[in-house]
Amino acid sequence: MTALTPVRSAGTATPRATPCVRVEGTEEKREICAITRATVQAAIEVLAGTRPIHQLARRLDQRCLTALQHRASLIRHESARAPHKLGRLHRNPTVRSVRACEVTPDIYEASAVVTDELRTRAVAVRLERSKQVWRVTALEIG
Repeated sequence: MTALTPVRSAGTATPRATPCVRVEGTEEKREICAITRATVQAAIEVLAGTRPIHQLARRLDQRCLTALQHRASLIRHESARAPHKLGRLHRNPTVRSVRACEVTPDIYEASAVVTDELRTRAVAVRLERSKQVWRVTALEIG
């Protein structure tokens, strides 16, 4: 769809035609955003201790799963030492927005914004298609 929009430059009154293209997301990009949203929500819940990590085993590759499990155990260990300070971390997390970008036809990178009671954080995700299944190969939680 192309529309002509008059553009005025400084000092001229002559309108020029500028194409206005509306870009709509593809079905695959919507699927990637949905996978990212669900995976990020689940990962934050694992860190909060409200979801078992094995529920993410199908979606995350082994390296990401191990790193997330290690981080969750560190959080549990620290919250046991100082329950007043860390007891409220990762409470009521909500994924606010997700953006995805195609790197290659089989690789996407996405980012998400997550808010909880105390703070807002960014999450970066890399998804790769292997045998028609999308798997998270990189998960960085800020």
